[in-house]
Amino acid sequence: MIYIGNHLSSSAGFAAMGRQADRLNASTFAFFTRNPRGGRARKIDREDVQKLIAHNQEKGRGPLVAHASYTMNLCSGKEQVRTFAETCLADDLRRMEYLPGNFYNFHPGSHVGQGAEKGIALIAQGLDQAVRDAESGALPDPSGSRDVFTALPDSQNTGTLHTTILLETMAGKGSEVGRTFQELKEIIDASAYGDHLGICFDTCHVWDAGYDIAGRLDEVLAEFDRILGLDRLKAVHFNESMNSCGSRKDRHARLKEGQIGLDAMRRIACHPALQNKPFILETPNEDPGYKEEIELIRSWTE
Repeated sequence: MIYIGNHLSSSAGFAAMGRQADRLNASTFAFFTRNPRGGRARKIDREDVQKLIAHNQEKGRGPLVAHASYTMNLCSGKEQVRTFAETCLADDLRRMEYLPGNFYNFHPGSHVGQGAEKGIALIAQGLDQAVRDAESGALPDPSGSRDVFTALPDSQNTGTLHTTILLETMAGKGSEVGRTFQELKEIIDASAYGDHLGICFDTCHVWDAGYDIAGRLDEVLAEFDRILGLDRLKAVHFNESMNSCGSRKDRHARLKEGQIGLDAMRRIACHPALQNKPFILETPNEDPGYKEEIELIRSWTE
């Protein structure tokens, strides 16, 4: 079995996301930790978070997959941009301590002409700095608004984070780092916090990057296992693609409308190596479409 859900809005709070997941029959979900196109984040309401935790336990939900802002770029050529990304990442990791035991996913970054080798080194350095800052409490405010400055909850203030940070597989658009499994491995190897790191396997992205998960799924997963180890694969972004394999374009499609193919998507959801993981839909849908896709996937896997 797998846990299946989609991105939910956090605008009404944490408990409201749990209720929305009920309406969609979701057994997990994703949410943005802050404005996905900016840097601002709402103040944590501890009581609201506790309501969600209790509700998810009652419903038997799987791990949640929080998502970082798209504006973060740990390997920008501009120091100010990198510092902003490190600060947002550190603050997000502290925010996630209110929801311990879940996943935090982010796009590694774009090297903007510096080259993949330099980008990989900067990503690892930024990751390490963010983890150190999150654990130590040395956290400047990235936006000038104190509502993004998050204190660690007393119950988790142990100096060790309780969140697994996921590097997302990327399509290779522009100067994105993380198109290949090898690039992701090099980021992990360069980090001092490899035990905190895992991978979010985005089906649209790996397809657009050139991995034929429709015709060679077993071989692709074997390559992932050889390079990274399947134990690193913690979550799946379950997306169809509008593009042909290897296009490097990153255009998501609904499950019945993409180039990977519905039968291939079913094989992915049912693959033995991918069971007991959260599958997050990021298909271009509104709630009725997500509910329909969740039910379709349930019909494959239950």
